[in-house]
Amino acid sequence: MKKNVSDFLVERLSGWGVKRIFGYPGDGINGIMGALNRDPYKLEFIQVRHEEMAAFMACAHAKFTGEVGVCLATSGPGAIHLLNGLYDAKLDHQPVVAIVGQQKRAALGGNYQQEVDLVSLFKDVAHEYVQMASTPAQMRHLIDRAMRIAQAERTVCCIIIPNDIQEMDAQTPPHEHGTIHSGIGYQAPRTVPHAEDLQHAADVLNAGDKVAMLVGAGALQATAEILEVAELLGAGIAKALLGKAAVPDDIPYVTGSIGLLGTKPSYNMMMDCDTLLMVGSSFPYSEFLPEEGQARGVQIDINGRMIGIRYPMEVNLIGDSVQTLRSLIPLLQKKEDRSWQERIEKQVTHWWETLEARAMQSADPINPQRVFWELSPRLPDNCILTCDSGSSANWYARDLKMRSGMMASLSGGLATMGPGVPYAIAAKFAHPGRVVIALVGDGAMQMNGINELITIGKYWQRWSDPRLVIMVLNNRDLNQVTWEQRAMEGDPKFEASQDLPDFPYARCAQLIGLRGLCIDRPEQLADAWEQALGADRPMVLEAYTDPNVPPLPPHISFDQVRAYSSAILQGDPDSAAIIKASFKQLFA
Repeated sequence: MKKNVSDFLVERLSGWGVKRIFGYPGDGINGIMGALNRDPYKLEFIQVRHEEMAAFMACAHAKFTGEVGVCLATSGPGAIHLLNGLYDAKLDHQPVVAIVGQQKRAALGGNYQQEVDLVSLFKDVAHEYVQMASTPAQMRHLIDRAMRIAQAERTVCCIIIPNDIQEMDAQTPPHEHGTIHSGIGYQAPRTVPHAEDLQHAADVLNAGDKVAMLVGAGALQATAEILEVAELLGAGIAKALLGKAAVPDDIPYVTGSIGLLGTKPSYNMMMDCDTLLMVGSSFPYSEFLPEEGQARGVQIDINGRMIGIRYPMEVNLIGDSVQTLRSLIPLLQKKEDRSWQERIEKQVTHWWETLEARAMQSADPINPQRVFWELSPRLPDNCILTCDSGSSANWYARDLKMRSGMMASLSGGLATMGPGVPYAIAAKFAHPGRVVIALVGDGAMQMNGINELITIGKYWQRWSDPRLVIMVLNNRDLNQVTWEQRAMEGDPKFEASQDLPDFPYARCAQLIGLRGLCIDRPEQLADAWEQALGADRPMVLEAYTDPNVPPLPPHISFDQVRAYSSAILQGDPDSAAIIKASFKQLFA
């Protein structure tokens, strides 16, 4: 039987190593759906509840595998729905290819139903490559270029395929002038800086007495090299949020996260260091980095566009983090004076004691920090953690101790609500034998997590290890923004915007055949986590937590104190509770 363009698309994507596509059907992609149905062994189609979730899953697939994530949506509204998830991928530098349908070519320009100028729509999010097919002979190079550019630039690419093109016979480009003859295959180059630049960087690092390292997502594969550099230089290591799994937290000089969600040892280290080494991070908040002129700087990043934009570095090394660090290590001198690193280790030890004391403070009814603190020692080996944006990210960043072999991610650059559950689903498809834990707030769960429980219910029996835990902090409040209103704007909580309706998350899971457990007392936590991590199927663990426990930043500024006081004086509806909870946390 003759292949049509859609059959060729499926075959070509499979040739590129694509194993699954996340998407939702519609008449604008009926041709592609037909091809997937005709040959289901080449590509697995994962049906989501909303196209935004398909884009989130494609992004997460890229994060947890290093492969290109692929999502599929129909024309018009389906294509529009992809955008938020695609921006998540773009801002976190993940290779994703979006395939979208379009109305028949004859209708374009005629104000036809669901006709949207998709090239213009995707021009920003897929600015490196967005093209619409106008003839079957284009399809080969459109697919090949989208896949190759997504990997080479670590970005989002988009292919738009009109409905009539999908049904046409596939064509090999003729061997004539004005045609393109592309091929399959991409291998990332070995990128290492020049020898003189490496020596310059080594000279700067060797001269430093108090070296601070900051590692991010670009250092996730360089754990051994990062630790070797830290040992040589007597350095401490702070982690940007996307780099949480880059080095384990059981290393005594690892200070943990940095920034508003970060730790006191990370803040102190940056304020006191005389040398800064950044590896694979575009951490944006300059107020948590050294004062300009305080420290000499060296930065390593694979992307030359991201070099030297967060701190005025003395040496900028463009290269792969693993290869660059391996080339740098022989040039580094082992520091005999360990007083700086020992000082950091003492602060880290004290910080973990502080976090435990804070987590164990009483709250009404459960202290959210304790939910994470109780999980930390129970994390299964090689588990995968996902987290949503919101107050859950505070406790994820601080209270969970990562161990070697674990993976973790969230929405970093975009910091959007909603990816926690779809990220977890994509992680289970990519690694069906590993335990996955999603940590989400009730706002994100109501936004779209509830719907994706249906997706979990549809597919979980395919996974060799069925354990997928969705932990929901049920505090009936859009908590992160509530605290931002208080501490950044000086405004009291705006109940009309911040109060959330209560919802039975655990019971909802039970209704669709999953496990569900709801707890409202701190003494239930340990057993609840044991049940969730030992369940025979995916489980929603719902914890009623106190919205008035403050996510204290590592350094409290005068402006924050003034704003917080202003919010209370203006009659915040929870004034008494937040004063009491804040006092407990500060005392701890």
